[in-house]
Amino acid sequence: MTRKHDPYRFDVVVVGAGHAGLEAALAASRMGLGTALLTLNCDTVGQMSCNPAIGGVAKGQIVREIDALGGAMGILTDATAIQFRLLNRGKGPAMHSPRAQCDKKAYQFLAKLTVERQQNLTLRQEMVESIEVESGRVAGVRCRGGIQYRARAVVLTTGTFLQALMHTGEVKTPGGRGGDVAATGLSRSLFELGFELRRFKTGTPPRLNGRTIDFERLEPQPGDSDPVPFSFLTDRITQNQVDCHITYTNPAVHDIIRDNLHRAPMYSGQIQSTGPRYCPSIEDKIVRFADRQAHQIFLEPEGRNTLEYYCNGISTSLPRDVQEAIIPLIPGLEHAEIMRYGYAVEYDYAPPEQLRATLETKALPGLYFAGQINGTTGYEEAASQGLIAGINAALAVQDQAPLLVDRSQAYLGVLIDDLVTRGVDEPYRMFTSRAEYRLLLRHDNADLRLTELGRQVGLVDDQRWARFETRRDAIARLRETLKTTRVRGNSLFQWLRRPESTWEDLLRLEHAFDREGFSRDVITQVIIEAKYNGYIGRQVEQIERFRRLEDKPIPADLDYRAIPQLRAEAREKFERIRPRSLGQAGRISGISPADMATLLIQLKRGGSPASTVNPLDPDVTTPILGKLERQSGESACST
Repeated sequence: MTRKHDPYRFDVVVVGAGHAGLEAALAASRMGLGTALLTLNCDTVGQMSCNPAIGGVAKGQIVREIDALGGAMGILTDATAIQFRLLNRGKGPAMHSPRAQCDKKAYQFLAKLTVERQQNLTLRQEMVESIEVESGRVAGVRCRGGIQYRARAVVLTTGTFLQALMHTGEVKTPGGRGGDVAATGLSRSLFELGFELRRFKTGTPPRLNGRTIDFERLEPQPGDSDPVPFSFLTDRITQNQVDCHITYTNPAVHDIIRDNLHRAPMYSGQIQSTGPRYCPSIEDKIVRFADRQAHQIFLEPEGRNTLEYYCNGISTSLPRDVQEAIIPLIPGLEHAEIMRYGYAVEYDYAPPEQLRATLETKALPGLYFAGQINGTTGYEEAASQGLIAGINAALAVQDQAPLLVDRSQAYLGVLIDDLVTRGVDEPYRMFTSRAEYRLLLRHDNADLRLTELGRQVGLVDDQRWARFETRRDAIARLRETLKTTRVRGNSLFQWLRRPESTWEDLLRLEHAFDREGFSRDVITQVIIEAKYNGYIGRQVEQIERFRRLEDKPIPADLDYRAIPQLRAEAREKFERIRPRSLGQAGRISGISPADMATLLIQLKRGGSPASTVNPLDPDVTTPILGKLERQSGESACST
């Protein structure tokens, strides 16, 4: 589609080459579109600005979903990780979450090489300063020096670089990451186009020289002996693993921090923007958990070819001299040398209610946002948004229907729905508790949920598809075998459903069935299905009710201002978010049952004003809301 002789004309332009930009650019180019990936520095493609770790609670599920759709993060992680751990092994399978500590530079180099090798993808070092618009839709971007890139779709993945300001104590330095400049012109361009921008902040801890750490005084944390890969293409992990280590803060450390809170930007008033609640700075922990005598610190190696250690747990923006005072008071760090000091970053983000579920902006067709520009935090959340934005940008250029992944299909569907429906008032982080259907959204079945979607949009190649079909068919064959083989009046599937029954018990039933040819992975999948069969069945029923509401569309041009019975708050929220379905409307924060009843009546009347109906009349609301709740299986509104 792209004219090859014009080096500045593409189908899709992606701005920013972090984890969101990487997935967006790879997706669009693999779908056959000429794609430009523009970044402030070509040497930082896929760089891990904070902890060089991938996955974790709920985040690990997201990485598996990215991989199932044909994304890159899982493959990059398996190739470069130095420690693998499956978290929450002692809990049920819905809570199991893979995590890996990566070699920071190896990941970054492999990410850059993957981009450089990709057909239809051009990597360029540019400072993007404005969005170009023609005839009411995006037309490309303009870079420093007046260079213009033309494109039918633009994906912004600017991370923490928009109007970014770094804080270490009283010292303020422009930049979105240590050693990198801030993007200063793009915020002004977005503001002039009518986008709302706000400020968030994030932080990072000091890094230490491992040569100066006394590991004898620390608690080792080894990786798993049977590491679980992230990619469904990886048979097994073969590289040697590296230990992490654990230590703790203490009252002496806490006292110094308390004595210097007036010099901490978050408490001096120097920073007034909101930071991530679930990844607080050490000074924030000391204030919020004043009764705690110690806070855990994970010392995590940044790679195989460096002695630099990341101090997970003491993110801080305190001045250098305070950081130098507290580090020697921590056991094992008495003689540790700081290689990089901790700092906080303030940056612009765009409240995500300004987006459709495709991650296209409502105000400007063809412009997509993904990653921290949408108010999220974390590599995994960013990468999943980048993948969906890249896919939908490519589909739009090809005049095809968009890919919509709902919250019953994937954690990344929960993430996007939360963003565009509820917005954010703090940096958004994914947790298992955010997913209503988490028993079905496990990391082990991400391919069964999503690989067919990846195949439909053109991201799953023949090799991955053949592998998927083999696994899917083996699971189906084993399931059917267990259901049709009977011993003592019960099927083997029924035997396995019993809480006290194990797979080993089945194997002791001689000649019960031909168990050859089934991998441990396939067996584990069927065991989970059997053990949780009743719970899974109930969640499937809930999802069916959920989808009936999702399938009830709301006209895109519905004039909420013409519905006098709606409260002013509901009218404003419906106008701003423009819910696409009754289901989404009911999930908007602050929408009451009366608001939903009014909306339902309006839709039943074909959009004409419900002037003769009192939505507060129980004779009106009770039957409508009762039907709505029976269909959804949950509350009809979000309060």
